[in-house]
Amino acid sequence: MLNSFKVPVSTLIVVHDPRLRVLLLERADFRDHWQSVTGSQEPGESLPATAARELVEETGIDAAQHGGVANWHLCNVYEIYAQWRHRYAPGTTHNMEHVFGLQVPGHVPVRLAADEHVAFRWLPWREAAEKCFSWSNREAILELPRRTGKTSPERRTK
Repeated sequence: MLNSFKVPVSTLIVVHDPRLRVLLLERADFRDHWQSVTGSQEPGESLPATAARELVEETGIDAAQHGGVANWHLCNVYEIYAQWRHRYAPGTTHNMEHVFGLQVPGHVPVRLAADEHVAFRWLPWREAAEKCFSWSNREAILELPRRTGKTSPERRTK
């Protein structure tokens, strides 16, 4: 059997509602560590296809039913955590992550992939950013008001 390694190119998908509440997932293999939907690109797969596939696999959310994922044209390079390097070809230490967003109308049903995540939460964008263990995920969520052209309810002035 051939050993197949993960491609060190991934997508991060910030799922949010119109009020800028963000969906976060708790990792099964790194308890108490929260993140947005993420996943590695398959060989020959486009980045939008990776993002859409990962959404369905990890949450059951079909991006096509919500207008599709939006490419934020934002790319981060980060060092792969030591505990996950065995998933990549020997000598691979960094991953290139491409950021996407998906607005859903509200708190849509979420069906977690039990082997990847154990819980989910919808949190206001600032709180969601603070809860993320990944710097790139935190920065992506902090971009949400600018990317959507919206302000969150707690920032509105009377």
